Amino acid sequence: MSGTTTQSVPTVPLRSWWGWGWEHAHPDDAECEAMGALLPGTLARPLPVPRVADLDVGAPAVRPPASLAPLISADPADRAAHAMGKAYRDVARALRGRPGRIPDLVAYPTGEREVADLLDWAGTHRVAVVPFGGGSSVVGGVEYRGDRHRAVLSLDLTRMNRVLEVDSEGRAARIQAGTLGPSLEDQLRPHGLTLRHFPQSFEFSTLGGWLATRAGGHYATGRTHIDDFVQALRVITPAGTSESWRLPASGAGPSPDRMFLGSEGALGIITEAWVRLQARPVHKASAALAFEDFGAALGAVRALAQTDLAPANCRLLDSGEAALSGASRDGSAVLVLGFESADAPVEARLASAVDLARSHGGRRAPSESGAPGDGAVLAWRSAFLRMPYLRDGLARMGAVAETFETAATWDRVPALIEDVRRTVGEAARKISGHPATVNCRLTHVYPDGAAPYFTVLAAGRPGDEVVFWDELKAVAGEVLHRHRATITHHHAVGRDHRPGYDLQRPEPFALALTAAKRALDPRGILNPGVLVD
Repeated sequence: MSGTTTQSVPTVPLRSWWGWGWEHAHPDDAECEAMGALLPGTLARPLPVPRVADLDVGAPAVRPPASLAPLISADPADRAAHAMGKAYRDVARALRGRPGRIPDLVAYPTGEREVADLLDWAGTHRVAVVPFGGGSSVVGGVEYRGDRHRAVLSLDLTRMNRVLEVDSEGRAARIQAGTLGPSLEDQLRPHGLTLRHFPQSFEFSTLGGWLATRAGGHYATGRTHIDDFVQALRVITPAGTSESWRLPASGAGPSPDRMFLGSEGALGIITEAWVRLQARPVHKASAALAFEDFGAALGAVRALAQTDLAPANCRLLDSGEAALSGASRDGSAVLVLGFESADAPVEARLASAVDLARSHGGRRAPSESGAPGDGAVLAWRSAFLRMPYLRDGLARMGAVAETFETAATWDRVPALIEDVRRTVGEAARKISGHPATVNCRLTHVYPDGAAPYFTVLAAGRPGDEVVFWDELKAVAGEVLHRHRATITHHHAVGRDHRPGYDLQRPEPFALALTAAKRALDPRGILNPGVLVD
């Protein structure tokens, strides 16, 4: 699954309204068919790329007042592009022409006053407001489900996209929430600073989206979540504006920032944040190690996480995941290690990590270039960026190709991984009648536990792929709950994870969250259905 498309890159690349990323980067029909041939039971030919013109978009149920009209679009293409996120079930629905409820209007505010005015108007007219950053949600976080509201407004913040202030002395910046990852880093680069938060969706997601979903970044240890970078937040709610103080630390009661981090737009619209920055790294080194035994590799990663070496990258791929990414061809598991620093060379830290891994049975992975580990590291990195596009190509072949992640303490991790592989694989075979592949990798590691990330590949049921995946996801959720593993490590709750989240959170906290929702959003217009009812 490491092929490339034959499509040319347009002068002005266009975002795909129905699938991941850029339109031109999607696999062409021939590559889709080649991938489908590897999964018995898939379609003979790929489903056609969906067109907005074929959707029943319908007329908006409301009209905005003249004062807000310049901010708002009712264009069918804009509305369709804001109807869903980028999960497999979203892609499958779009391919079948069933995207769900399409928002009536899309608003593009350029400042906080406009956000507040839009919320006031929406509250008065029973219009649900669904915040939208880059639209990369994979848990149903940016779509409306239900019929309790007169209309739906998608609130797109991407025109609020500037770094407003940089405190070089304190290494922090005040940044608008609609700033996309590449633009954020471009604006910080002249200052020699970086946020150093790179989720897989980096190119297509915003700072506000990261904050609202408690997003995890690419780095495997240390500051893994956006939470760790937050210094202060500014949030517009129907009840007023919340602005926390810039402080290096505080013990003054429950943190106001913590209330809005992960709130997914249900409590307010995050418009700005002061975030902690760091110097840009200049020293980098990486290596890959192969393990014949996955259990031994888990032991190596645990030992490494409990040192102070702090690798930037510490990805453990099981044999299936390693083969899928091209990091291994001999059935071995692969550990990808990376170190970086702005201050000092990192080769000694890498050597210590390699020695530790070798003591647990690891061996340096071979490379065609002659440099140990280069091939495996580069193959993994390429597959990491390309995989969402390949997923969409498989979806066009009627296959189920999706991921889910969790986190658990080390004493539970081995049994959890084995149970997920066995139980989800058996459920997929039973539902579809075809064998399924369930692979695992560790994306983030901590001294006390790890975040397993699972990939599921299976032939779908033609025309019924979404129900098939929902059934598998329910089975997976039951396994996670049985092992007291979180329903999500870094992909948020949205609407898809609500059943698992309801089981995970303590009941008194649920009562407090519900009360906060009523106090801050008394008319119930903010992203209805996420976190609480």
